[in-house]
Amino acid sequence: MMDEVWKREERESPCVKVCVMHPEAKLCIGCYRSNAEIAAWSRMSREERLAIMAELPARAPMLKPKRKGGRSRRG
Repeated sequence: MMDEVWKREERESPCVKVCVMHPEAKLCIGCYRSNAEIAAWSRMSREERLAIMAELPARAPMLKPKRKGGRSRRG
């Protein structure tokens, strides 16, 4: 009975403990979530978390630096 007190359901999270917000994209560079998503995460349903987690891979390219030079720019 006492063991039940210490058991808890862990919330699924994409957090990789690299918590830095990208200044332009306004997304965490570690997990790609917004501040609002991170703040609300523990109150979201499992379905809501899974839906956001499914979107995260598509956000990664938003944080990649855009090349300003290189061979393609040379005439």
